[in-house]
Amino acid sequence: MVGFLVLVNLTSDLLSSSKVTELVLDNCRSSNGEIEGLNDSFKELEFLSMANVELTSLAKLPTLSKLRKLELSDNIISGGLEVLAERCPNLTYLNLSGNKIKDLGTVEALQNLKNLKSLDLFNCEITNLEDYRDSIFELLQQITYLDGFDQEDNEAPDSEDDDDEEGDEDDDDEEEDEAGPPGEYEEEDDEDDGGSDLGEGEEEEEVAEGVRGEKRKRDPEDEGEEEDD
Repeated sequence: MVGFLVLVNLTSDLLSSSKVTELVLDNCRSSNGEIEGLNDSFKELEFLSMANVELTSLAKLPTLSKLRKLELSDNIISGGLEVLAERCPNLTYLNLSGNKIKDLGTVEALQNLKNLKSLDLFNCEITNLEDYRDSIFELLQQITYLDGFDQEDNEAPDSEDDDDEEGDEDDDDEEEDEAGPPGEYEEEDDEDDGGSDLGEGEEEEEVAEGVRGEKRKRDPEDEGEEEDD
């Protein structure tokens, strides 16, 4: 199994750490339960996942001011959450499911994460507390979703699905622009049809007048022939 530090160093060697926006270190093994190799050079990081790496402490988490989403599920974290507000002040999503968080006092440190909208504590001992959900929503009034649901038990939207829907709407708008407003071409076709009908009528009248003119020319000639007889 790849070690935590090895994978972080490998990422830094292959890519400039200052350009990395997403980093997944799931299932690597940290030594002594602490974060290794990750430093302030990952300043553009927006998504960081360290699930199941046997973390017990967040003390060595670097300052990541652009970090929005942090996955820390299935570790052995039981406290020290105040470091998150200090190092990652712009977090909007935090997953602490499957850790050793037992009481409201531990979670209280997250009050300073003013932008936090979604928190996951599923499979933590704290979820066994009476009125657990109501207590968390009262304690952390900035959050909208707890364990994937809001206070009215509405499920949190999937960000990827939202992106797809927006993309579909843009495609529909483009198709309408290419096709033009409905009815425009139908009216033009009707006008063309009317014009062609009128033209046919005029042609028929011209032909009829021509025939009458020929007949008038012939009639005097016919009368002259009768007189000669």
